[in-house]
Amino acid sequence: MRSTERDGPGVSVLARATALLAAFDERSPVIGVGELARRSGLPKSTVHRLCGELCSVRLLERTDDGYQLGPWLFELGELVPTHRTLSEAAQPIMEDLREATHQRIHLAVLDGVEVVYVNILGGSSMGLSSRVGGRLPAHSTGVGKVMLAYSSRSVLQARIEAGLPQLTPRTITTAENLVAEMRAIRSIGMAFDAEESHAGVSCVAAPVFGADRKIVAGLSITGPTASLDPRTMGPAVRTAAFVLSRTLRTDGI
Repeated sequence: MRSTERDGPGVSVLARATALLAAFDERSPVIGVGELARRSGLPKSTVHRLCGELCSVRLLERTDDGYQLGPWLFELGELVPTHRTLSEAAQPIMEDLREATHQRIHLAVLDGVEVVYVNILGGSSMGLSSRVGGRLPAHSTGVGKVMLAYSSRSVLQARIEAGLPQLTPRTITTAENLVAEMRAIRSIGMAFDAEESHAGVSCVAAPVFGADRKIVAGLSITGPTASLDPRTMGPAVRTAAFVLSRTLRTDGI
C-alpha cells in the first residue's frame, strides 16, 4: 500500500513503520516522539500516528518516557528458524565454554554489516551492553571481525563503505587497518577485540562454519581486559567453534 499523505508521497506505510522500528538500538531502548522523528526523518504527526498503530499490534509499547519495542517482535524473533537452530546447536557447547572459562560467551551472526547477538551466556558486571538481539558495527567487535575475515570481499567492502565509526579510542577506523586486521585474523584463525567496542572489556573470537563450509557465526569469550588471557582463551574458543562447526555440518545446518 502506498501512502498519499503530504509528508511523504510515494513512501509506503510499511517503510515508515520499519524506519521507526529501526530507530531503536541497545543504547536507546526507550525513545520519545521527537527523537523518533529525528532518527526516522518522519514528521512528528506521522510518528505519533504510526506509534499508536504499532502499539495496537504490540510491535511497540508506550512508556512514561516514550516508546519501546513491543513483545510481538520478541515472539516473532524466536520463530526465525536459522537463528533458533543455530542457537540450539550452540547451547551445550557454549555452556561448556562458560564453565571452563568463567567468562561471558557470545554467539553472533552478521546481518548486513552489523553483528547481531543470537545467544549470550554469563552475566556481566563490566558495564557491557550486549544482549540477545543487540547490534554493533561488525568492525568494532571480535565476533564481527572474525566473520568479516571469512566473508566475501563484497561484505568487507560494504562495511567500509558504510563507515567505520569509532566506539572507543581503540576501534579500527581506517580501511587500510581493517584490511590488515583481516589478514592477521585469517593467519591465526581467530580475532581479538582489545577494548575496541567497550572500554575495559576485551574478547577473543573464532569463526563458526555451516554445512556448506561458509561462515555462519562468530563465537567469543568476553571479559575484563585484566582477566582475559588470549594465550589460554584463544585455544578454548577455537576448539569450541570447531566443535560447533562440526555439529552444524553433521546436522546439515
